[in-house]
Amino acid sequence: MSIPQYSPIFKGIFSNTTLLAAFLSWVLAQTIKTVIAAIRTKTFVPERLFGAGGMPSAHSAMACALTMCVAHECGLESPEFAITICFTAVIIYDAMGVRRAAGEQAKVINKMVDIMEKEGSEITEKELTEYLGHTPIEVLAGILLGIVVSLILN
Repeated sequence: MSIPQYSPIFKGIFSNTTLLAAFLSWVLAQTIKTVIAAIRTKTFVPERLFGAGGMPSAHSAMACALTMCVAHECGLESPEFAITICFTAVIIYDAMGVRRAAGEQAKVINKMVDIMEKEGSEITEKELTEYLGHTPIEVLAGILLGIVVSLILN
C-alpha cells in the first residue's frame, strides 16, 4: 500500500473543524497546565502533559469545544447537539465531583501512610495520585478555553 491512498483519510481528519477544536482545546489545556505547574514548583513535570487534574480542566475544554462546534455545525435543535451537551455535562460533573473526591481521599491516605511509615510501619504501597479532579475554577477555565478555541476555529 502506498501512502497516497491514505491522503483522503488524513484530509478528512484535518479538515474536520469539530475534531480539531476538541483536540486543540485538550492540547492547549494540557500545555497551560504544565506551564502553571512548572511555575509553581519551579520544575518541569512531564506527567502534567498527560495527567488529570490541574488548571485548566482539559476534559472540560475538550468537551465544551466539541459541544460548541456541534452546535455551530448541526444546530441547537439537533440530536447531535443533545448528545454532546449531555456528554459535556457528565464530564463536568465527574471532574468536579467523583474525580475531585477521589483526589482528596488520595491526599488523606497518602498523609496517613506517611505517618504510619514514620511510626515504623512497613507499608510499601506506592503513593496514590492526588491530581485527579478539578475545582470549579479549573473547570470554568476549561469551559472558557474550549468555547474560545471553538469560536476561533469556526
